[in-house]
Amino acid sequence: MTAVDGSYIPGTTSGPYPARPGNRVRAFIDGPHIMRRIGEAIANARHSVWLTVAFYSDDFLLPDGPEPLFDALDRAVARGVDVRLLVWRPNPETAPSPRMFGGSAEQRALLAKRGSRFKIRWDRAATVFCQHQKSWVIDAGQPSETSFVGGLNLTSVAMRLHDVYVEVTGPSATDMRHNFVERWNEASERHASDGNWMCDGSDELTYADRAGEPCGPSTVQIQRMLDSSRYVAARVERSILEQYQCAIDAARRTIYVQNQAIPMPEVARHLLAAVERGVDVIMLVPAIAEPYVYDARHDPQQAARFWGIEALGRHENFTLAGLAEHHAGTRRVAYVHAKMMLVDDAWATVGSCNLHPFSLAGHTEMNASIWDAAVARDLRCRLFTQHLGVDTASLDDQAALRQFRDIARGNRRRLESRAPDWQGLAFALSPETYARKSGVKPDLT
Repeated sequence: MTAVDGSYIPGTTSGPYPARPGNRVRAFIDGPHIMRRIGEAIANARHSVWLTVAFYSDDFLLPDGPEPLFDALDRAVARGVDVRLLVWRPNPETAPSPRMFGGSAEQRALLAKRGSRFKIRWDRAATVFCQHQKSWVIDAGQPSETSFVGGLNLTSVAMRLHDVYVEVTGPSATDMRHNFVERWNEASERHASDGNWMCDGSDELTYADRAGEPCGPSTVQIQRMLDSSRYVAARVERSILEQYQCAIDAARRTIYVQNQAIPMPEVARHLLAAVERGVDVIMLVPAIAEPYVYDARHDPQQAARFWGIEALGRHENFTLAGLAEHHAGTRRVAYVHAKMMLVDDAWATVGSCNLHPFSLAGHTEMNASIWDAAVARDLRCRLFTQHLGVDTASLDDQAALRQFRDIARGNRRRLESRAPDWQGLAFALSPETYARKSGVKPDLT
């Protein structure tokens, strides 16, 4: 089947990183596969391991072993690798969670008890917002430099959720390194008495003087959300949102979205225009939304948030869907945590950015947008095999999305009639009742 050339999908111009050709890209689906590859990269690192951390908990284990992440990082330090963690420190306005590693006295005592010698620097966002990037840079500045970006948090809970990551090797890996260096050197807590571990505020990294060497067929652009509530005007960036809008506007045939949240109006109105011009759109979201979404759904003053999903739901070529999973002989709701989109089997974006008001109005985020039909199509085929239980490799993107739609709607009918014979795990959701108390329940059997 001939691959579609995605050059008609524009990149962004508002951010500092250009769309760079010459990258090698690999996509990974779900926590065990993602962390198995990253664990391998940590084990093989010879120069450096740098990661940005949003959420972390001590119960997080690398899948092979299994072993705690900090054990693997300590072992890397012992063989001379420069290991650095740039970790979000929440503000007092942030709701407390055991999955935050903000550098409390108890957490620092744990590090001391372990004898951990990797470097940590803490960094705040503004008010309730989060330093939400989830990225890794391995062997920064070396010929073996590679990077990873996606949605997976470093917690045991996150390992059970549906997520997607990409590995990028080549010139755009240098841009992920630049992002880390920039944030490390300017982290909010670098001069605080408890803002560092195994380093101090004078510990600065050197910016790259040139991009890495080409090594693959993919064009990649690194894009971010940097909000004015946290960053100076010259640093503010909204290129992820810009890219979503540009890619949706350019779509000719299909748009496949996986996201932790239904889209805010800034994205929904572009999706609605695409649907109205005949583009097939499928959106995979958590069938049971987070509590704040339920609260907003029942607040008349928040109705604008749900305008888009309801308008989209009035079109036959739009499908809202959730995922099930098998557990202890039953079928229950699964949680979609991925943040990604595919357009026309030609272009993809994968990263940390949700389409909710936090990511689009205050969180710090990072995505990789990829112009490579082979990568986009392969990811679509693997995701659909997992979600539908059928191989769509012989189908073009439009036929595959319509098969997804038909299977998801068929499973919804089976759910409502309590019929057990589902096809795969995807099932259609009602945009009109999404996030209402009368919606889907956790038990789907």
